[in-house]
Amino acid sequence: MKPYWLATAPAFTGGQSADAALPSRADVVVVGGGFTGLSAALSLARVGVDVVLLEACRVVSEASGRNGGHTSPGTSQNLAALIDSLGVQRACHYYRSFSDAVAYVQAVVQTEKIDCDLVTSGKLKLASKAKHFPGLAANYNALRQHVDEDVELLDAAAVRREIGSTAFFGGLLQHKGVQMHIGKFGTGLAEAAARRGARIFEQTPVTALVRRDGDRHEVRTARGTIVADRVLLATGCTMHGELDWWQRRIVPVGSFVIVTEPLGRELMDMVLPGRRNYVTTRTIGNYFRPTEDLRLVWGGRARFARSDPRSDSKSGRILQAGMRATFPALADTRIDYCWGGLVDMTTDRLPRAGKHDGVYYSLGYSGHGTQMAVQMGGVMASLVLGQHADNPWDRGGWAALPKHKGEAWFLPFAGLYYRWCDLIY
Repeated sequence: MKPYWLATAPAFTGGQSADAALPSRADVVVVGGGFTGLSAALSLARVGVDVVLLEACRVVSEASGRNGGHTSPGTSQNLAALIDSLGVQRACHYYRSFSDAVAYVQAVVQTEKIDCDLVTSGKLKLASKAKHFPGLAANYNALRQHVDEDVELLDAAAVRREIGSTAFFGGLLQHKGVQMHIGKFGTGLAEAAARRGARIFEQTPVTALVRRDGDRHEVRTARGTIVADRVLLATGCTMHGELDWWQRRIVPVGSFVIVTEPLGRELMDMVLPGRRNYVTTRTIGNYFRPTEDLRLVWGGRARFARSDPRSDSKSGRILQAGMRATFPALADTRIDYCWGGLVDMTTDRLPRAGKHDGVYYSLGYSGHGTQMAVQMGGVMASLVLGQHADNPWDRGGWAALPKHKGEAWFLPFAGLYYRWCDLIY
């Protein structure tokens, strides 16, 4: 089923026609039409760079248009855990980068006048078990001490005033999160890039990148070859083309989402009076939020499987059961949309961005890419042009996963381990 975000977004009209010939050369070729690629193309086109973007399918049709729609501060790990593993300075640098990215998205929306239902909502992380609450308290203390004083620690009673459920034992509220219609934002970002002069070719998968000299590459596609002075790879966990160096380092993990019928204001006020972005503390947890037309978006790693119609349907039933258990008031609510997609995970759940064999790249956002992808598109545009930019994700050696060639055969075993973790911890 088509994701809600894409089904309810306007069509992209600024792309090159299906029969348009590819140019023989370009200053920069961007591979991938998600948020990273579109943001980079926009930034490059703004300063007059001849940029061509190649997308294998449609713009924002993969991870950028198939997620839960959260634009919130925070890494996959909480700040306290990052400090324990990386030290204060490095952990805070990473964390601030994610938080700054939320403001970057807001600036892009304002500058390009993108109509995408952007609202400041905040993010509430919910303790799924009583023994999870001390971890939220430790993170609250770390956030207030090092990076963000505008946070609140809520007990169970306060959480029940935020959401209509008795399933949680407290929460951590960060006020800097925002919501937007992901599909409208993606289309608006693509239109802005095209309006500024970027040439965007959809249905044009890259089949090979052949290095000539320096950073110059032949970018080969079924429609022809472009010689590019520089190439930016922004493909997430794509399986298109001969990109095995990156595919052996990224784990594609399925994530699944359902969206209800419109609930109406009275029922929405009962279920989510705070209208925030919500995420639970379970290892295989859930994330949810309302939409502008008063639907509930509910997602999670329901099954450790690839996305396809059969898998999406099974995952949707699991998600619906979890939603009903959390919100009994939605027991009879119809599900209007159900879909899956792939998250480009790294082993440490932090992004990777840099340069390999003359190709610039940014990927591996690990389920927290809505804002980071947009910001990193701007960062990578600067780096491609030889300018200084703060890139905390160029982190030295990046080892391939043993016996991994893009297809994550080990995911079912990982799923069993994470379910065991949820039972024990």
